[in-house]
Amino acid sequence: MLQVYGLRGEQNKSCRRLSGLNLAEKILAEAALDNWLDIVSRNEIIYHPDERIYSIWATKHPCFLVAMVLTDSLEWLQTLADVTRVRLLRLLELEELSVSELCSVVQSPQSTVSRHLKVLAEDHWVASRRDGTAHRYRVELDKWPTSRQGLWQWVKEQSETHATLLDQQRLARVLAERSRSEAFFTSTAEQWDRLRVELFGYQLDAFAVAGTLDSRWVVGELGCGSGALCHLLSPFVHEVIGIDSSAAMVGAATQRLHGVCNVRIVKAALEEVPLSDNVFDVAWLVLVLPYVDDPVSVLREAGRLIRPGASLIIADLLPHDRENYRSEMGHVRLGVDAPQLNSWLSESGLVVAKYLTLPPDPLAKGPALFQCIVKRACSAEYNR
Repeated sequence: MLQVYGLRGEQNKSCRRLSGLNLAEKILAEAALDNWLDIVSRNEIIYHPDERIYSIWATKHPCFLVAMVLTDSLEWLQTLADVTRVRLLRLLELEELSVSELCSVVQSPQSTVSRHLKVLAEDHWVASRRDGTAHRYRVELDKWPTSRQGLWQWVKEQSETHATLLDQQRLARVLAERSRSEAFFTSTAEQWDRLRVELFGYQLDAFAVAGTLDSRWVVGELGCGSGALCHLLSPFVHEVIGIDSSAAMVGAATQRLHGVCNVRIVKAALEEVPLSDNVFDVAWLVLVLPYVDDPVSVLREAGRLIRPGASLIIADLLPHDRENYRSEMGHVRLGVDAPQLNSWLSESGLVVAKYLTLPPDPLAKGPALFQCIVKRACSAEYNR
């Protein structure tokens, strides 16, 4: 025997008991009227296999009752039982919105809104798409089955309150603010790079990347030059050690980093650095290989200094024909191609984990560059 209950959890006296139904045929039904309508026989329950719903015709009213298989309807009713989720659905039916915009409209914290959106998404009430670093959510009403559309229409009519009126007013303000923001970026798109530099400096993007480093790490730069990279990394890690063989460069780096307590500059040949094994959690070798007579020794020494599993990041010139670099910049070779680099790494006990040609900078006048991430051969991790 099955007793049919309404959305309010009340059993109406006019609702008859249904017998002989299996579990899949258990029905929840809510009439468009305030009172339940009589269900007189099983013959009036019609199954629609394409939508997995049952329709019920009542004897006292010719309307189509909203009715679903119990397993589906219970999930839907549980979802719509929360007032905040209903408010979110009402908004997303009107406009595609981000989490932060929804927070502003319903005046709830992000954790609360995100939790409700997760429930709505899992139950296929809302769809989402990535928009840059954010997600935007929307209701795709036309993709819902007829039964869900009918249930939502009824719930929406019953949920019109003072809170939903305020939601609509706040939504209008949020959309107006979005329009102003979009207008700003449209008008300044071509000048945005210059504006960012004027307001925030050249190193903003580099700082954003450096912020991903572990604050407990000890990092190193072999061939640190005037200490620009060491200075950039210093706020984000435990210690930075820069090594360079040039007294002039060491002097410039020391002056630049005066007062930065977690940076140490060491004057030493890159082939023989006076540091213990396994000292670096990550190390850099940037624009160094064109200057050194024995790149294998430099790479082998770099491999000794990094911990097992740690990375050595090499950035340098691809082969080029700038012969003046030999006399003007002291280069002993005009760039390095991938086969030559692989040969040196193999002799040094290192292997390539990742290699890529760097995209050209429109403002750069020098040769093209590559980046190569390498590890010790015994702990190589390939990224193909």
